[in-house]
Amino acid sequence: MSKRLVIIAPYPKGEAPSQRFRFEQYLDFFEEQDYTIEFHAFLSDKTWKALYKEGSFFAKASGMIGSFWRRFLLMFKLRSADVIFIHREASMIGPPVFEWIIAKVLRKKFIYDFDDAIWLPNYSDSNARFQRLKAYGKVKKIMKWAHVVSAGNQHLLEFAKQYNENVRIIPTTIDLENSHNLSTLHSAKVPVIGWTGTHTTMGYLDDLIPVLAELENTHTFVFRIISNQAPEYDLKSLEFVKWNKETEIEDLAKINIGVMPLLDTIWAKGKCGFKGLQYMALEIPAVMSPVGVNTSIVEDGINGFLCSTPEEWKQTFVKLLESESLRVEIGKAGSQTVQQSYSVQANRNNYLNLLKS
Repeated sequence: MSKRLVIIAPYPKGEAPSQRFRFEQYLDFFEEQDYTIEFHAFLSDKTWKALYKEGSFFAKASGMIGSFWRRFLLMFKLRSADVIFIHREASMIGPPVFEWIIAKVLRKKFIYDFDDAIWLPNYSDSNARFQRLKAYGKVKKIMKWAHVVSAGNQHLLEFAKQYNENVRIIPTTIDLENSHNLSTLHSAKVPVIGWTGTHTTMGYLDDLIPVLAELENTHTFVFRIISNQAPEYDLKSLEFVKWNKETEIEDLAKINIGVMPLLDTIWAKGKCGFKGLQYMALEIPAVMSPVGVNTSIVEDGINGFLCSTPEEWKQTFVKLLESESLRVEIGKAGSQTVQQSYSVQANRNNYLNLLKS
């Protein structure tokens, strides 16, 4: 008999990386395992598009009111659910009212899944005025009420363990069959050093720019940034590619050396290394800061590189730019790491066991 799986998430399906690369790419597998899936996003498509624009106050406000109304109506439909899966939060602002209703009024068990240090304030400039409404402290309460918690890495697990003993690690994963199924061309005439991410995280590149500027004096390369907004860096090697969901993997595969610099902050420790895993899946040697889960994913000099100082970054770039064979060796080792531990294919049973819990 088919089991009713109700997924409660902040964003529309197919839009947010935190959803796309954690649970959304398992939905077909869940259906194969005889689950009937209902997906309930807090934000409508229209409100999602307005949310990160400057201004648009009335569009955001009316959209939020509609979102709360839909969540309220959903509460009357949950009694017959076999599994309730909540990603991050049932509502993007305000206290955990809906989670409280599910746990305390309806007395339903639910799975709670998260992949960032979302108990810490983190918001875009366009929504700074609303940040007090986020009620970041609600994460602790949701964890406490959950039947089981799914965390993206060890740092997140340790935090969640303070509030719930039943915590499991399921990493953010890569689909090697249907998504990241290309490989970079190591023999590119002009090697491409690349980074991908949103404009909100582009600041992590600031300390890397002087290193690349110095490297331009001795080596020929392209520095490709794939993002939703163009960067303002002054580099001769700079090439901007606007992020496009349809060509995302093809654009990434044109990178020969992938970078993931981070600052050693509490927020960064909660990140799940997804950017580096994307590079590695495409056989792109990943050069990453030794922060958080990165040190678990990468064995320095074996399946990638970990760099702390400008000199370490420069020396690693020089080695990779000057040796195609090293790029091939590291790239293949990184791809094997993803295949064995961080792929959808390797984690299907982990998710299935989570649902059965």
